[in-house]
Amino acid sequence: MMASNMGGPLPITLSQAHLDDIALRGIPVPTYDRSRLEPRIVHIGVGGFHRAHFALYTHELAGAGGDWGIVGLGLLAQDAAMAAALGGQDHLYTLIEKGNAEPAAEVVGSIIAFVHAPDGHDAEVAALVAAPTTSILSLTVTEAGYTDPSSTFDRVAVGLAARRERSGTPLTILSFDNMPGNGNAARHATMAAAARHDSGLAQWVESECTFPNSMVDRITPVTADADRAWLVESSGIEDRWPVVAEPFRQWVVEDAFAAGRPAWDEVGALFTDRVHDWELYKLRLLNAGHSCMAYLAALAEVTYVHEAMRVPAIHGFVDALLHHEAMPTLDPIPGHPREDYIASVLERFANSGVRDQIARLCIDGSAKFPTFLIPTVVRQLEQGGPVERSATALAGWARYLGVVDPEQQSFDASGDLARRHAADALDEPAAFLDYAAVFPAVVKESPRFRTAFADSYRRVAEHGPLAAMEMQPVGDAP
Repeated sequence: MMASNMGGPLPITLSQAHLDDIALRGIPVPTYDRSRLEPRIVHIGVGGFHRAHFALYTHELAGAGGDWGIVGLGLLAQDAAMAAALGGQDHLYTLIEKGNAEPAAEVVGSIIAFVHAPDGHDAEVAALVAAPTTSILSLTVTEAGYTDPSSTFDRVAVGLAARRERSGTPLTILSFDNMPGNGNAARHATMAAAARHDSGLAQWVESECTFPNSMVDRITPVTADADRAWLVESSGIEDRWPVVAEPFRQWVVEDAFAAGRPAWDEVGALFTDRVHDWELYKLRLLNAGHSCMAYLAALAEVTYVHEAMRVPAIHGFVDALLHHEAMPTLDPIPGHPREDYIASVLERFANSGVRDQIARLCIDGSAKFPTFLIPTVVRQLEQGGPVERSATALAGWARYLGVVDPEQQSFDASGDLARRHAADALDEPAAFLDYAAVFPAVVKESPRFRTAFADSYRRVAEHGPLAAMEMQPVGDAP
């Protein structure tokens, strides 16, 4: 227990027994009987995003009378830390939401158990996956977890084999990883692992399991010691591992659940057959907006995203790029105007609470731009639409790679190759478009885009990133 909380309320350790005392301090706590929650969901990969997103939806539904609970499952050796943190406080944790105003805290109670089962503990995994109470196996394992052929999904296959043998009941496998077609990716990885186990298991999975695609969104910074200290000083709560998030959250998911589901739509989830269109909204507006400001803001020596959005040149550039170049490439979703989504993106970027770093946005442009921005460029070239601000964003990336000390650059998995093309661009800007991993032939060979890119690069080099963003490009929409 901390010795001092600088004159705030006396510290109290987060636990089930102390919830009434915490509530008296004005902090929302679970008002439902946690003992009645059924272990209907097993979640692999309990980290910040899961606790700020899926577990919160489930917590809110429990508060409305739902009885679905979550059992966390840690497959990695390092998951021992989360197991200890949650286990030491009855699996409760505090969510700290940070907006432009004072942060707000609440205690979340939907996680009712945590099982740590690193390599060598397949029996524990099998018991959870095969349990008759388990209706959903959800996971947040990052993109790498879908490509490693001998880790997560091979262990899932062991559990599925046990389920087939013991009950044969259907199961939903639900991905929350931030990648397009995450359900399809989970299906592919699970089927491959099941086939490695035995062909009969693969056939059973194909028949009895569903893999809904979903789009998930919430900025969740890494919890810092300062967040724990703020919680003690403001509320007197000692939490081993609180989670921090922006106020905004979104979950769009296909309604394809093999063994039932609770009414998450009553607490904000959107069930739809247009998940792909929502993914494109996010990729071409939110994700592209981040990446398109990133390198130009870095060249302008801006540290945080919210600080960048206070710079008129950057704010105006991102606003115009999203409205004039990205938005026309998206099919509108009935009831969810593209303009409203852009407005929410700009508002989130301006949030000073999460202190999102420009350096984070600069990570791995070689992987991001082909998915986030290049499809917009291709579509606009096909339609004869504007591409000048996209060209400026990409020119900013090339300039960043070419002039910033490599030791000061954010990580890029293809960094050396990208920097070689950026070095060529110092003398001939359009040479950067020879970077084939990013620029398809239709972009590289477009005279209009080559001219726009070269002109943008020279504006960045000669006038600086902010001036280049302010200059009204030729051919832009009014």
